[in-house]
Amino acid sequence: MAGLIPQSFIDDLLNRTDIVEVVASRIQLKKAGKNFSARCPFHNEKTPSFSVSPDKQFYYCFGCGAGGNALGFIMDHDHLDFPQAVEELAKRAGMDVPHEEGGRESRPRPPTDSPLYALLEEASKFYQQTLKSHPSRKAAVDYLKGRGLSGEIARDFRLGFAPPGWDNLLKHLGGDSLQLKAMLDSGLLIENTDNPEKTKRYDRFRDRIMFPIRDTRGRVIAFGGRVLGDDKPKYLNSPETPIFHKGQELYGLFEARKNNRNLDELMVVEGYMDVIALAQQGLLNAVATLGTATSDEHVKRMFRLVPSILFCFDGDPAGRKAAWRALEATLPSLEDGRRARFMFLPEGEDPDSLVRAEGTDAFQARLHQQALPLAEYFFQQLSEEADPSSLEGKAHLATLAVPLIDKIPGQNLKTLMHQRLREITGLQTDPGHSNANANPAKSETVDTDAYYYDSSPAFPDTTERNTTSQSFTGYRARESARRSSAPRQSSRTSGVESPTLSALRTLLQSPRLAGQVETASHFAADGDIYTQLLVALLEALQKNPNQSALQLISRWHGTEQGRLLRALAEKEWLIDASNLEQQFFDTINNLSARQRERALEQLLLKARQTELSSDEKSQLRELLNRESSPAKPTSSGA
Repeated sequence: MAGLIPQSFIDDLLNRTDIVEVVASRIQLKKAGKNFSARCPFHNEKTPSFSVSPDKQFYYCFGCGAGGNALGFIMDHDHLDFPQAVEELAKRAGMDVPHEEGGRESRPRPPTDSPLYALLEEASKFYQQTLKSHPSRKAAVDYLKGRGLSGEIARDFRLGFAPPGWDNLLKHLGGDSLQLKAMLDSGLLIENTDNPEKTKRYDRFRDRIMFPIRDTRGRVIAFGGRVLGDDKPKYLNSPETPIFHKGQELYGLFEARKNNRNLDELMVVEGYMDVIALAQQGLLNAVATLGTATSDEHVKRMFRLVPSILFCFDGDPAGRKAAWRALEATLPSLEDGRRARFMFLPEGEDPDSLVRAEGTDAFQARLHQQALPLAEYFFQQLSEEADPSSLEGKAHLATLAVPLIDKIPGQNLKTLMHQRLREITGLQTDPGHSNANANPAKSETVDTDAYYYDSSPAFPDTTERNTTSQSFTGYRARESARRSSAPRQSSRTSGVESPTLSALRTLLQSPRLAGQVETASHFAADGDIYTQLLVALLEALQKNPNQSALQLISRWHGTEQGRLLRALAEKEWLIDASNLEQQFFDTINNLSARQRERALEQLLLKARQTELSSDEKSQLRELLNRESSPAKPTSSGA
């Protein structure tokens, strides 16, 4: 039964894998000091700038910036998804890949050695050849030329032609009973069993332009066919087979990854011709679903590869319905750092016609200017259904919006969307989040020098709210003095790496430091995405102190966090960082103090609005009286 691959297995697999052997099996390496060098396989170059480190089990290209571990190299070089790369490395290491049962819903896993791949490859070659030489090819050629496609783009997407007639492919590929069964299993043939005395088999695709559908490794797994005559349906796809599941595959994904080394956004369009026409105009990042609505699996697959998705649909009712379905499928995958946009085309236009009519630059400008961020599209659509100009409409809008917003896993985006909903409706829709939480950076803007020391008792039994404020000034004065020499938390300082990023980089370089941090839970609620990642790394290392940096990075492979960690690891490799441990502990102390301030401000805000409970008073008393307890390197870490 398919399921999640245990992290412990991935860690063990990387420990047993030599990246030099993996890379050398695919490109020619040359010894260069303690490392190995080669011409980069990911971009054209004359002078070798690709380096492999056997010590760090890491590769890096000084020309294009590609870098990672053995799994990342296999994924990028062989165009594999993460599970496929794990399977490939495990096979090399003589290991069987285990899968955890439960957790996520299992999905079919195509066999890696199915005979259907070779059969479909032969069928694709047959269709390509008939487009070049069959006597009936003229209608297909004229159609493709009429859509503005060149011979080069037809070659790149391996377009073909299924000629008229019932058994052209059957005659070409036909053989023994096993071959016939394989052709039926692959969807190339249809079997008519209406007459029990005589079974008829015939080609599924006849008199159609053929679009091979390829998996992420470039193997043909199915076909789409566009009719040239009057037959129905206009577009016909292969049926579900052991190696093809239309709810998971995306047309053009292989080509998009092949043509874009630094792919950062995928554009979802509605059909084969849209993908190809955009590619013809130099827009090489378009994909299309295969006659189905955008599914959760489609979105998960795309977000594993890129941080941004642009949905580009017709502006008619069908296109808008498809866009809303895509939005619903996207919400459960919207981690912070990911984004989705929605673009609707003018009436009567599709990407194919529009890009040909106005040109690539104008089309890209349109996408930039008119594409709506997901949140804007979300509230625009719901406001059309539930008019917020009336009290009843506001209530209905909140009823529709809250369950959808709560599907979002990214806490920052979820909080901001609840904020926006409150602005529209006036309703408090997220009782678990306060306004203070919604703007975690607010406390940083306060001028701490303006506070003075006050020695008033923190919380006498009879508490007045003004006493609470006075006591807080004393705490802030003490903290201001302690933090005056500590680096300020900012991820936006131009040209300077933020303290949290430096702490992440230092932790990747010296994972042992995690054991010297008492607990990360006291600043785990910090809304900053870098801080959240730092907490996750600290907790992972505290649970398993023997993990290497590469094992840590593999946990977030394919995500925005994984890209950040990989970039930090690459930077650590290239730059000999030194004397960073004190900065690391300064940052930990700074984050802890900032979280205490935030907890204080939340309690103080509540105290100004209502009476605190006895537990909240005790918590506030503890926070006001607590002196900072800075994390310090232990003797083992000195």
